[in-house]
Amino acid sequence: MNYTHTIWKLYVYRFFYNLIPAYVIERLFWEERGMTIQQVIYTEIIFAITVVLLEVPTGIIADKWGRKKMIVSGAFLECSMFLILLFAREFWHFAVAIFLAGIARSASSGSENALLYDALQQGGQEQAFEKYYGRLNVVDLTAIILAALSGSLLANQYSFELNYWISVISMLVSVCASLLLVEHTVKSKTEESIQFKEYVRFSFDFFRNNQNVLLVVLSGIVIGSALNFLDEFWQLYLNRLEIPVLYFGLFSAVIMMVRLPGNLIAHILKNQFRYRSILLGVTAVCAVGFFYVSVIRDYSSLAVILLICLVSGIMEPITAGYLHHRIDSSMRATIDSFQSLGINAAIIISGLGFGYFSSKFDIFGGFWFVACICIGFLVYFLFASKRITQ
Repeated sequence: MNYTHTIWKLYVYRFFYNLIPAYVIERLFWEERGMTIQQVIYTEIIFAITVVLLEVPTGIIADKWGRKKMIVSGAFLECSMFLILLFAREFWHFAVAIFLAGIARSASSGSENALLYDALQQGGQEQAFEKYYGRLNVVDLTAIILAALSGSLLANQYSFELNYWISVISMLVSVCASLLLVEHTVKSKTEESIQFKEYVRFSFDFFRNNQNVLLVVLSGIVIGSALNFLDEFWQLYLNRLEIPVLYFGLFSAVIMMVRLPGNLIAHILKNQFRYRSILLGVTAVCAVGFFYVSVIRDYSSLAVILLICLVSGIMEPITAGYLHHRIDSSMRATIDSFQSLGINAAIIISGLGFGYFSSKFDIFGGFWFVACICIGFLVYFLFASKRITQ
């Protein structure tokens, strides 16, 4: 089958996977049912621990027995998670739902990127990975924007539960679309079958022998974990600025929309600038931006949040492409999973600090803590990245 058919099916699957209007009011919905910021942080940690424990094993399974199987499993579990949240009333209900979401994320994360790269490689288009990866992110963001706009209007007119029912239906469509995906078999650099227990050792050897790749992946981990807190808690930030919930959908759509240009031009930027320059620029903007948001508590902070989202759109295609161009197909899903594992490990560690400072100084203290992490990494990256020349 032509590789473009696989890519289009992947687009459809990801579109409905992200067409989730529940996300626009998720934190308010949880807060309405008695969840505190600290309890939300605990669920984030449960999610992150689950991903950390299962990310690499599911990546290995995807490499050995098929990416499609893991993608279908992930979509089904995500659908189950929304059904549980509809009826959740106690903390442990939310914990179970998020646990399933962690398994779903682990199952699909490395598998999706591996499926995309292998499809392109079969068509001799692997050097265009950043372009198609960016377009895939645009599909995601478009679905998120539509969900945010519709979800905000529905939440303002009807109950919050309606958004969750619509989300369940969208996830069911995503499950059906995942069943239509087709895997492309790509010849590995080695014909030897790798033993299950050897995957992790080979992965560690890869990163130890490729320090530039490790540093680029680390930059994606730091910025990715920082943006996680912005994506998860912007609703509370707007709430503290006394912005009506009617405008939440619009703001959610805008913070997604400003990420589109970065994803679309990332493949152009990598040919015009050094990787080091791109990553330094993105990290610097995020560091200064989070500090501003934590200290200046007025409407001007909203513009800074948009700036952070604007430059962050560049990061994912750049770091993912840098990694995938340097790994073998037989290890693709496994090694890709290490980046997601790193992000969630960082969320576990930084989440404790975010939760502590949020409990002491509200959401502004949490973002101040994120700013400190970004500033610290910026200083480290400035000196450690001198070897990255291409």
